Amino acid sequence: MKLENKVIWITGASSGIGEALVHALAENNQLIISARRESVLQQIQAKYPENIKVLPLDLGDLDSLKSKADSAIKLFGKVDLLINNGGISQRSLAAKTDLSVDKKLMDVNYLGTIALTKALLPHFQEKKAGRIAVVTSLVGKFGTPYRSGYAASKHALHGFFDALRAEVYQDNIKITMVCPGFVKTNVSVNALTEDGSTLNEMDSAQANGMPADIFAKKMIRAIEKNKAEVNIGGKEVYGVYLKRFFPALFNKVVRRAKVR
Repeated sequence: MKLENKVIWITGASSGIGEALVHALAENNQLIISARRESVLQQIQAKYPENIKVLPLDLGDLDSLKSKADSAIKLFGKVDLLINNGGISQRSLAAKTDLSVDKKLMDVNYLGTIALTKALLPHFQEKKAGRIAVVTSLVGKFGTPYRSGYAASKHALHGFFDALRAEVYQDNIKITMVCPGFVKTNVSVNALTEDGSTLNEMDSAQANGMPADIFAKKMIRAIEKNKAEVNIGGKEVYGVYLKRFFPALFNKVVRRAKVR
């Protein structure tokens, strides 16, 4: 399926991967772009005023997401593809991280994502068609230091959406799990630290990551090819296979990995 002439809803669209997806898709599709920062979304919309509508939302506000899904459908009369991209990262050691930080990571990255998906699911089931893409992370496949709560929230997404894929197959609903490695975005700048404050600095691994526009193109191709899961990044992608086939060696390597 080519992503052309579709109605696509993108969360986390105000920066990074989400914004790169907007620029890659806006000319040939109708987009609904969502994030907390409405003013930034409006600036992006101004570049493609005929093709984009703004729908601000906060994934951490779980009670609001059903009404947001209803509003999204009304904007263009339907949604063909939901790209669950919104979320927050972490840079702190597990032993020092307040439990409230773990909760926030799970509320936004996991519960917010599945709540929005569940809210839109009846629309897809009614029309017997729909696509869902979920931006997780390579740490949704393996954990690394400084990302314990983040990794847990991303692992949870894989469990949920693998199960959902099987449940909605008969409704012609396709699901693609997208696992980025290091992508050059502000994800580390906005990452939560041990007390819930933001890191406010670009870590070296992120700074040397894949450009977001290149990542977006690779992600779009994966969705068009109906891949169930795709890993996109540099040499860090090999960690998935190292853990699967040589787990003892993986445990030694990850202890020494430069992940911040």
